[in-house]
Amino acid sequence: MTRGATWLHDMLCDFRVGKGIYMANWKGIVGKGFTAAAFDDYVATITFPGWRPQFVVLHNTALPKLSQWHSVSGQQRMANLENFYKNVQGWSAGPHLFVADDLIWAFTPLNVSGTHSPSWNSVAWGVEMVGDYSAEPFSPQVRENVISALTSMHALVGLDPATLRLHKEDPKTTHKDCPGANVSKQDIIQAVASRLASRHSGEHAAGAAG
Repeated sequence: MTRGATWLHDMLCDFRVGKGIYMANWKGIVGKGFTAAAFDDYVATITFPGWRPQFVVLHNTALPKLSQWHSVSGQQRMANLENFYKNVQGWSAGPHLFVADDLIWAFTPLNVSGTHSPSWNSVAWGVEMVGDYSAEPFSPQVRENVISALTSMHALVGLDPATLRLHKEDPKTTHKDCPGANVSKQDIIQAVASRLASRHSGEHAAGAAG
């Protein structure tokens, strides 16, 4: 089986429920790319009338690799991914973000559940980092963008960065190396925690004299 075929087989195994792949109403996509600063402004506009995440699951795309991502425009990537998840797989949603070296792409709306990790779809945000970080070095630009995005997301709903999980930690997944050996979970957690702390460094403690 080719690597691409293996990847597709694993994806199918990941999201098969009961006697077949579940099919539901498509939840739509945002389909917009943001700089880190613009993404922070964007998430500040989001409200959570129903579903609310409990933690974030971090992934890498593997295919496409980072070197392949820019072979088409970001907008075309979003359209291709929407067609794949909606019409080929028959899923109700995909991951919430695709984080590239230039932009943070919002895919599934952040205030609805996505499809990205079989045990945790109903309770977690799914963040895809563009690249294959079992085979290529972790891009510094992708790392910076994902840390910025995760900081904005954790701040938005008050999540503890220590709750971050890697896709390979899902006991039901077949993706046992995602997001790749070149991504350090503790590095990401510590960087996000540091950014969150710096956001509040000038605030006085609750109850202190103002």
